Amino acid sequence: MVAPTSQSNVLRYDIVGSRRFSNYCFAVIVAIGASGFLLAGLSSFLKINLLPVADPLQLDFVPQGLALSFYGVAGTLLELYLLYVMLIDYGSGYNKFDRDNGKVTIFRRGLTSKRNFEFNYKIADVQAVRVEIREGLSPKRALYLRVKGKGDLPLSEVGQPISLSVLEDRAAAIAKFLAVPLEGL
Repeated sequence: MVAPTSQSNVLRYDIVGSRRFSNYCFAVIVAIGASGFLLAGLSSFLKINLLPVADPLQLDFVPQGLALSFYGVAGTLLELYLLYVMLIDYGSGYNKFDRDNGKVTIFRRGLTSKRNFEFNYKIADVQAVRVEIREGLSPKRALYLRVKGKGDLPLSEVGQPISLSVLEDRAAAIAKFLAVPLEGL
């Protein structure tokens, strides 16, 4: 996050994508499980114990070993997808507010470079900054930019809800920077 200064006419907030600690943990768990299933299935087929913690030699390849191999291959494919998504940092990007050019830019990375999302709007078209706070079992704390003719565009990142103080500070800074009203607080 880069906050504006008195000489700065650009306000930019970086958005975290898929390179989160929780995604790395999930990827490691999937990799361990997938390799275990795959090694157990291969052990039952080859009649050689490839697992140090279990004895899958007593399993018949059809149907148990085949099913374990299938789950191992499916888990490995899921793991490769997760690694690819984290490698390209899917969903990351920035929200940039530029008074010099009179533009608001919302950029997010897609699965390929051709699928990146970049939305440009004139600052004059921005009507308000809206904050949505919902508590309960599935809390939601989101920040939206209301643009004329486009509705509310999300500015906050996906994942854990950000703290109220950070949300309020960010919303107030954007509203003050763009000289638009702040709604929802």
